[in-house]
Amino acid sequence: MDPMQKMWLSMIALLIMGVSVVIVTFARSKTKGAIRMGLSTVAFFMMIIGFIAGLASIT
Repeated sequence: MDPMQKMWLSMIALLIMGVSVVIVTFARSKTKGAIRMGLSTVAFFMMIIGFIAGLASIT
């Protein structure tokens, strides 16, 4: 992977993690019940995907 691809992959990873933080913040402040749990679960999986993409951009 060339340096430019690594840069874009790391930017995408940061964006995914940022979106997941916004989703968790929204879920915990504005929603209740199953919607809150569903949004938190989606955000958790987005955070894992962002973490894996970040690791891939390092190697």
